[in-house]
Amino acid sequence: MPSPLPLKNLSLSHKELERMYWKKILKSEKLFDSLITSSERHNIVMRAAVAELVDSGMGTRQISRELSISRQTISNIKRITKESAYKSYRERGKTERRKKAYNGNSSQKKKEHDQHYRQTKYGKVYLP
Repeated sequence: MPSPLPLKNLSLSHKELERMYWKKILKSEKLFDSLITSSERHNIVMRAAVAELVDSGMGTRQISRELSISRQTISNIKRITKESAYKSYRERGKTERRKKAYNGNSSQKKKEHDQHYRQTKYGKVYLP
């Protein structure tokens, strides 16, 4: 029986512990299968398939048609393979995506009418 890994080893950083546990998970197919859902497995397999097809030189549109994946997803996976680190859309939103700038009234469209309106079955009716 393999020796258990330490839960709290002060000499190891979080990244080192993560790598150590990941290696253990990869060695045991049964453990891996018990920890991920079928949709997570599907996502991992599709990312690996796209990465392999990109490396083989296949075009983005062809991969998109072949695997029924959006071209944006394929472009992201291409970029990720160059950086060699996957980041989810949510993670990228924290640092990479630009935040929307709201400058008071300049970014908001002014209403057509300064009057109040009521929605009726005939459409909008503006009242003074």
